[in-house]
Amino acid sequence: MRIIFAGTPEFARQALVALLDAGHDVPLVMTQPDRPSGRGMKMRPSPVKQEALDREIPVSQPRSLRLEGKYPEDAAECQQLLTSLQADAMVVAAYGLILPAWVLELPKHGCLNIHASLLPRWRGAAPIQRAIDAGDTETGITIMQMDEGLDTGAMLWTRTLPISQSHTAALLHDELAELGAQSIVEALAKLEQNELRSTSQPAEGVTYAEKLAKSESPLDFSRSAGELARRIRAFNPVPGSTFELPGIDGQVKVWAASVLAHDATKEPGSIVAISADGIDVATGDGVLRILELQRPGSKRQPVSSFIAGWQAEL
Repeated sequence: MRIIFAGTPEFARQALVALLDAGHDVPLVMTQPDRPSGRGMKMRPSPVKQEALDREIPVSQPRSLRLEGKYPEDAAECQQLLTSLQADAMVVAAYGLILPAWVLELPKHGCLNIHASLLPRWRGAAPIQRAIDAGDTETGITIMQMDEGLDTGAMLWTRTLPISQSHTAALLHDELAELGAQSIVEALAKLEQNELRSTSQPAEGVTYAEKLAKSESPLDFSRSAGELARRIRAFNPVPGSTFELPGIDGQVKVWAASVLAHDATKEPGSIVAISADGIDVATGDGVLRILELQRPGSKRQPVSSFIAGWQAEL
């Protein structure tokens, strides 16, 4: 099929590779404008743009697609380009721009989105992190027919994936990226055979995955140890989970933690014990054992290495 691809991060790059490897014709890739990143804050292309350049695929980077928006010249130029391509479909994965009606209606089969949840659960910006944080036992990929709502379009194809107690957001992201790439290839194969069925999203079970905020990073030890352990996994690597330790300026980042079976006898937030096995902190229900940490301006360390340096300074 003739596919326009729109995406930006690594999650989307894997889908682009899968489409190309499956033999689809991709005459254009759309991605976000280059952004400064890294310590030197140099302008860098997105993973999707770099993949397209490596494969000599034309790239478009409009700042907006709204014809009456802030950058109407970008939108008008893109409209002319997309119209000329006469694509069968547009595949969208973590693109980052809102698609107005004229884009949604332009391809023969419309726009298909690769969404990292089992809709209608976790519509929105951070479905991977919110699923772990909420204690969900499974998630998955939904290939959705896009409409003008926020992830409200009809479901075309779904694949499930269990969430384990060892999943961080980073690990789950990587597994879902691979599953999303497989799923869009499967869905397009069904579409070519006229076997792809559309199902409206149910009205029940709708939840919204709000965008992650740095203000959510500090750990609230009035919550249970189980909830905090999930939060740490959900916010690994960003925005991270933090707390304060005596003698250290600024917030210490927590990369890994576990839940101890015994109950806490101290006030939530109090340190129960310190050993090479972990820093044990009382919570609103149970004890959280912190296993891997990172002080400001330093690198992440296992707790045994961390406390050796920390206690030497006290």
